[in-house]
Amino acid sequence: MSEPVLVFPCRFPIKAMGLADASFEALVVEIVSRHAPRPAEADVSARLSSGGKWVSVTLTIQAESRAQLDAIYCDLTAHESVVWVL
Repeated sequence: MSEPVLVFPCRFPIKAMGLADASFEALVVEIVSRHAPRPAEADVSARLSSGGKWVSVTLTIQAESRAQLDAIYCDLTAHESVVWVL
């Protein structure tokens, strides 16, 4: 039997992308904060696409379980403003 890919707890980056909008970063932080402690400012970054149409937001959280990560991904992908999640 092989070792699990992730060993919890661990620091885990979550990236979400959507249309560049002033509120998108706050939206992603709010959704993730439903399942994990609100990330420190240093654990959140945003990057605009070269054309400026899209923005990707990356949050690094202290992940406690696979179920927690699954719930975060489920909520993010269910929101109409989120185009994709990594």
